[in-house]
Amino acid sequence: MDTTWRPHVTVAAVTEQDGRFLMVEEMSSGKVVLNQPAGHLDEGENLIDAIIRETLEETAWTFEATGIISIDLWQNPQKVLTFLRVNFSGDCIRHEPHRPLDDGILRALWLTPDEIDARTDQLRSPMVQRCIHNYLAGKMYPLDMLSDLLDHPALIQSQA
Repeated sequence: MDTTWRPHVTVAAVTEQDGRFLMVEEMSSGKVVLNQPAGHLDEGENLIDAIIRETLEETAWTFEATGIISIDLWQNPQKVLTFLRVNFSGDCIRHEPHRPLDDGILRALWLTPDEIDARTDQLRSPMVQRCIHNYLAGKMYPLDMLSDLLDHPALIQSQA
């Protein structure tokens, strides 16, 4: 049995329209929590494909990533799990309102920063509020800071 410690790699989408941010209400550990569209990186998937997939599955919106707000490392004290979360900014470019949402997702909704701040007791993690505040402060990094070697096996072999 492999006992090597590894963080959970996750992605989150921060998208704003008319002063409101796309959020999801979801069930987690038996209670309703508020989160950005977010989820785990799947094996063989790159980070941008992961955030596009997660946003569509959780909100029925097609997300186009335009930048990176932050990369956060957070340890959940209740579950003794560590998450490495890449927070993407971007735009929602198409909505499929009749598309079913992922299991556990109750609904997608658009909230103002004040409405989100008023619900801090419902936030899935402190990363939710932190990345919105970073976005509002103008923190942004280009997508090309990500190195994706999944599509470049020759680069991987030449580095071995």
